[in-house]
Amino acid sequence: MGKAVIAGNWKMNGVGAAAEQLACDVRDGAWSLRDRAEIIICPPATVLTRIAKAMEGGPVMVGGQDCHAKVEGAHTGDISAEMLKDAGATHVIVGHSERRTDHGETNAIVEAKARMAMNWGLRPILCIGETLAQREKGRAREIVQDQVFNSIPHEFEEAGGIVAYEPVWAIGTGKTASVEEIAEMHHYIRWLLGNRQMGAVPILYGGSVKPAIAASILAIPEVGGALVGGASLVASDFLAIAAAAPVPAA
Repeated sequence: MGKAVIAGNWKMNGVGAAAEQLACDVRDGAWSLRDRAEIIICPPATVLTRIAKAMEGGPVMVGGQDCHAKVEGAHTGDISAEMLKDAGATHVIVGHSERRTDHGETNAIVEAKARMAMNWGLRPILCIGETLAQREKGRAREIVQDQVFNSIPHEFEEAGGIVAYEPVWAIGTGKTASVEEIAEMHHYIRWLLGNRQMGAVPILYGGSVKPAIAASILAIPEVGGALVGGASLVASDFLAIAAAAPVPAA
């Protein structure tokens, strides 16, 4: 396994100089972590260009939080993959649980967004995962399998695509996924990806990752990094998570 991918999803947080300062603090701490982690930050679209310019030549990459499935057109308030690319993004999150839940995004919509991102040379970070109700009904594997088979486009691996497993039931609920639960699902996702001839795609864990538990999570086989929410808004916490990643074997 190569370097861990540590991606920070700022969600709807960050404006102006404060957002740029947070990004610069992450950049300054990331230089010493280049041997163990690929670090990505995904700020709001309103500050994406500003932050991408500040990160030029440094160890931190910049991504968008979503993109539209169409190239352009009458889609008020939406952002195209071309716009993200033009703003300086190299990655984009698609299919986040909040998009699937709050905006009713289906597997077909997520697949189309990922494909559009790939068409513009962006690396999609494609999110999958089951809700608490689905897990309690014993449908966790069924839901994840459906998402792997129907959200992920062909040639995803060749485009540098990344999968992020989010146990939706462990995000902001007070519930915590155990090491055993994380390991079991990541192993299953790896098997599913192998069936789709995508065996080398990194699988990130995205269930409320904090510095105190980062090392134990990142040490799990098949966990190739983390998609970090709230902790990515504090540079020291985000960098501590990246520092917890194991150094790849030579």
